[in-house]
Amino acid sequence: MESKNQKITILGAGLVGSLLSIFLAKRGYQVTIFERRSDMRKAGAIGGRSINLALSHRGLKALDTVGIKDKIQEHCIPMPGRMIHDLEGNLNFQPYGKEGQYINSVSRGGLNQLLMNEAEANGVEIRFDHKCIDVDFESATATFENGNSESADFLFGGDGAFSSLRAAMQKTDRFNFSQEYISAGYKELTMPPTASGDFALDPGALHIWPRGEYMLIALPNLDKSFTCTLFFPFEGEISFDSLKTEEEVEAFFNEIFGDAVPHLPNLKKEFFENPTSSLITVRCDPWVKGNTALIGDAAHALVPFYGQGMNAGFEDCYVFDQLLEKHGEINGELLSEYQELRIPDGNSIADLALYNFIEMRDKVADDKFLLQKKIEKKLNELYPDQWIPLYSMVTFSDLRYSEAIARGNKQQAIMNEVLSQPGIEKNWEGLDFNNIVTQLD
Repeated sequence: MESKNQKITILGAGLVGSLLSIFLAKRGYQVTIFERRSDMRKAGAIGGRSINLALSHRGLKALDTVGIKDKIQEHCIPMPGRMIHDLEGNLNFQPYGKEGQYINSVSRGGLNQLLMNEAEANGVEIRFDHKCIDVDFESATATFENGNSESADFLFGGDGAFSSLRAAMQKTDRFNFSQEYISAGYKELTMPPTASGDFALDPGALHIWPRGEYMLIALPNLDKSFTCTLFFPFEGEISFDSLKTEEEVEAFFNEIFGDAVPHLPNLKKEFFENPTSSLITVRCDPWVKGNTALIGDAAHALVPFYGQGMNAGFEDCYVFDQLLEKHGEINGELLSEYQELRIPDGNSIADLALYNFIEMRDKVADDKFLLQKKIEKKLNELYPDQWIPLYSMVTFSDLRYSEAIARGNKQQAIMNEVLSQPGIEKNWEGLDFNNIVTQLD
């Protein structure tokens, strides 16, 4: 590793800021991270979201590049598919991809701690309790609430959906920014191990209770518990606002998520005591000002319904490192190419994540949707290089998000035609699959 004289400042010691610091430290840069919160690794400092994450191909590829994939995978539980729970408690397993393909359930906090430890092991300095209040773009100087300021050659904002760097950029001319909250929020619930110390549900799946306007999901943990997340409207006839008593919560869950209730012993307490959090999509352009750049959620915060927020942020780091390999140093040309490549992909995965909320809560239990999945599976088996389901393109491939959504839209238009044929439910196996694939050309 060749040591470089250039100093790098990163705002945010979250998942993406920590991983970026490892990439840059391995390239010989002097890296300092400034984190507004206290050190989560110290007793009493745990805070923020603990929602489980789905680590998949793009994220693993980035971790592999810095040599820590195997170490991280020891803390993951593989999930080869989703398990759909209907109102009667019947189960339907839907594989995510081909045999041997799976996504990984991982604890956000646990992964974050591993990445911070790895960053420090590579010579990165992390300074906690440093809240950035302003940035000078040309001198890459961050000013902090405690009165300190720090200058560097380059500064990166990996400080999340409410980024201080982006807030500074928003005050400048010709900076495009949008944020959009969806009408649903989320609340975490806990499904502990059974009395005999085992998983309450099959740990080899992401469990979904799809119910139209809302849904419950559950992801397995290494301690044999599940982290459950209720995605639910804030206001309305059935909402966080309308369930006011423990009796109402109990009655609602028994009716709507009946087979989950026996495994949620602390449901009523957690429903009223655990925070209700909102879900935001952030888009902006440019990502670069002077000697500063945004990365991860600071540039493109996503709703969590495609399981790609962390993976997209890790892919930002991977792409940046590839550009560093190409250019040899961080400079204006590299930063310009970085945003040119990643902004279309950030916007594409934001669109997909919003769409997938509808798919997860409504369509996974829909007969037409399930029929489409069967037809697409057959097409993929017969023509694996030509017809790749959208989910597989996003989750298990290196295809750019923007290319995946373009191909996915083309495939969906063809599938809409196929599904409109009379009697398709009974006759789908007799389709001319070759003719369907040639329509992609």
